[in-house]
Amino acid sequence: MKQLKTLFLLCLAIASSLLSYSQSLSISSPDKTIAVTIDNSEKVSYSVKYNDRVIVNPSQLGFEFLGEPAMSGDFAIIGQKTETINETWQPVVKSKHAQVLNNCTELQLTLKEKSGLMRQMELFVRAYNDGVAFRYKLYRSARAGNRQITKELTTFNIPNDPKSWIVEYGGYSSSNEGEFKEHKLSYLTEKSVAGMPLLMDYGNNCWVAITEAKIDNYSAFYIGTTGKTNELSTKLVPLPGEAESAVKVRFDDEVYTPWRVLMVGNNPGTLIESEIVQNLNDPCTIKDPSWIKPGISAWDHWWSGEVKMEMPVIKQYIDLAAAMGWPYMLVDWQWYGPFNSPEADITKWAPQINMPEIIAYAKSKNVKIILWIYSSDVNRNSAYKAALPLYKQWGVAGIKIDFMDRDDQEMVNWYHDIIKYAADNQLLVDFHGAYKPDGIIRTYPNMITREGVMGNEYYKFSTKMSPEHNVKLAYTRMLAGQMDYTPGAFLNVTKEQYKNQTPAEVWNTRAAELSKFVIYESPLTVVCDHPDNILNKAGADFLKIVPTVWDDIKFIGGTPDSYVALAKRSNDTWFVGVMNNSVGKKISFTLDFLPEGIYEMSSWADGKNANKDPKELLLKKQTVKKGDVIKIELANNGGFVATIKKK
Repeated sequence: MKQLKTLFLLCLAIASSLLSYSQSLSISSPDKTIAVTIDNSEKVSYSVKYNDRVIVNPSQLGFEFLGEPAMSGDFAIIGQKTETINETWQPVVKSKHAQVLNNCTELQLTLKEKSGLMRQMELFVRAYNDGVAFRYKLYRSARAGNRQITKELTTFNIPNDPKSWIVEYGGYSSSNEGEFKEHKLSYLTEKSVAGMPLLMDYGNNCWVAITEAKIDNYSAFYIGTTGKTNELSTKLVPLPGEAESAVKVRFDDEVYTPWRVLMVGNNPGTLIESEIVQNLNDPCTIKDPSWIKPGISAWDHWWSGEVKMEMPVIKQYIDLAAAMGWPYMLVDWQWYGPFNSPEADITKWAPQINMPEIIAYAKSKNVKIILWIYSSDVNRNSAYKAALPLYKQWGVAGIKIDFMDRDDQEMVNWYHDIIKYAADNQLLVDFHGAYKPDGIIRTYPNMITREGVMGNEYYKFSTKMSPEHNVKLAYTRMLAGQMDYTPGAFLNVTKEQYKNQTPAEVWNTRAAELSKFVIYESPLTVVCDHPDNILNKAGADFLKIVPTVWDDIKFIGGTPDSYVALAKRSNDTWFVGVMNNSVGKKISFTLDFLPEGIYEMSSWADGKNANKDPKELLLKKQTVKKGDVIKIELANNGGFVATIKKK
């Protein structure tokens, strides 16, 4: 009996050893369509399946450090936990939904090296119905002081060679303003510095996009390859002054990496509808966020003409906001005189203007002021610590900070400092020259929008813009979140008529320009054009009623290389936006998103002569119901918008 007991304990010890030292663990999404497997053998790796189809082959995990051996394998699992997260939360700023479901299966693993330094890390893996996310937790070393990451070993080993939409920035100091171009994934090399989101069409109803969420005290990453075709690498942004091969992240306490995110769906629209990026961020930390109000803003910018920083000009734009019912007016560069210089003072207005008078005039028109400031002027001598409380005292509603053009660890932390301090002073934040969003709007909803997009301003000084680019943005950059594209260009011309000039023109139809207000996600939407080009012009009536936040969203048609069609609900009214590329076409969509009942649909469509006169709009009212098929004809570079209200 004693021998049997000894044999039993020995077998149990062997089984326990095998379980801890070499193990394959899997979790599935709540609907069982997505499965993630973690393999802890000589090297720790992960793989992903969607509908039993491999979408990520076994891919490496781990890190390299300065002055330490690589940390990528030879682990024992010393802790393991699986749980289901199933919660519904209400965003302060409703980018897509009034209620957001956060439902996933999460695996938490604690890994410890079996020998050597016996370092420890944790791995968190989540399987959602619309994607996969994972992140690491790293600990202090035995020696007090900084640990320094030189390389994150995370890879994405993509099977076959899917069609992809890739944006390249050519380096790490970037405003993230570029064109997403269609290539086979094998176009990427180890020298590539490709931005995110990276969209891939696997074919046979499988779409995947790579991005990241919750970047905090860490650098952002870009995509290249390991040198092997389609084995994508995680290229962390180096710290300032460091070579690409040197230090990327320093930490002297426990640190969480951002979530590495794979958005997954059976069509590209499921990725547009997804809330996975916000779900991976913490709940709102602002105790009373009731002061945060989304809306449209007028903008006295050089884009819309030779705008001067003078009182009559500023008041003209305030009058535009008031006439249109918009809550904001953005006072742009030179309001405090010289900028990006040691002499700059963001607490004093230039001699030709009177800020108290501007704010009082705006208040009399039920409009609030947002102020532009240059990032170097914000940071120099910690100027923002004096300026932001002063702006609150003046009655300013928000700030637009420009020209950061970085997303290394130091800049990421700077963003957080500014966002938190702005929240303390009840100020909205709009970052330009910015990196992609990461879902922080959930935690700090005053971080209401940001640029990081090749938007309307490029029509003024570049030939890069096109209807193709505008359509692709909805399927690529917008997957990460809010983008301050600055729509509202009413000098619409044909491609043949278009030229870089002042005032700026755009080569898409008026209806296409209106569709940007429905399709593009930006709770603070800044309108680019001059009051004289908007007031009483065709389509201005739509800009008086279109909201910037939404209670629901439905993808109703399109592909990145053709068109995009979305329906969004605000209270009981549905808004439809359709944006075409440069090839005219007839399309249809079904009103299956409507509840039962009889509705009136008011539409603004491309006019019959829109291919020659892009400003022409066709206005129409018709009675519709659930299930009706709406057929529309899109001009070259055209669009369509509609409102649908119950009768």
